[in-house]
Amino acid sequence: ALIQVLYFLFIPSVYTAAFAGVKYIFTQIGAGEKVAVTSFVTVLVVICIYTILFGRFFCGFACAFGTLGDGVHALYVWICKKMKKKPLQIADAWTEKLCYLKYIVLALISILCFTGVYSKAKGTSPWDVFSMLTARKLPNASYKIGIILLVLILIGMCTQERFFCQFLCPMGAVF
Repeated sequence: ALIQVLYFLFIPSVYTAAFAGVKYIFTQIGAGEKVAVTSFVTVLVVICIYTILFGRFFCGFACAFGTLGDGVHALYVWICKKMKKKPLQIADAWTEKLCYLKYIVLALISILCFTGVYSKAKGTSPWDVFSMLTARKLPNASYKIGIILLVLILIGMCTQERFFCQFLCPMGAVF
């Protein structure tokens, strides 16, 4: 928990930087441009190599979004205990099916980057909203869709431990 909190407080943007590498690669390929070794690509490669060698350390300890999910889920369970109510959970039959959703999310984002549409969809990413919040900036009205998606993800985080990681995380699909 201490490692998670330290990453969350001091370098919450590692996830965003790594995923920016994925988006950059597909955007460059789609534009027919050369893929350069940018800082984003470097972060992506380093995290992928680290994951290959040491397992999902990044997911379990360094990802700020995963840490947020752990905190939201723990708070929800604690509130339910205080209220003497059973926490809502997603049925096992659904979790087995939903775990493939992250591959669809990765494919969709990759296609949008490849076709050049992703860069025009500003304000739709819950990760951008989360990054703004961790940087202590409030998103403006142009981020309505991203805010709504983030709220829906937070609700999901209540009902299932590691909801985002299990079902939606495109980096999890990459790893």
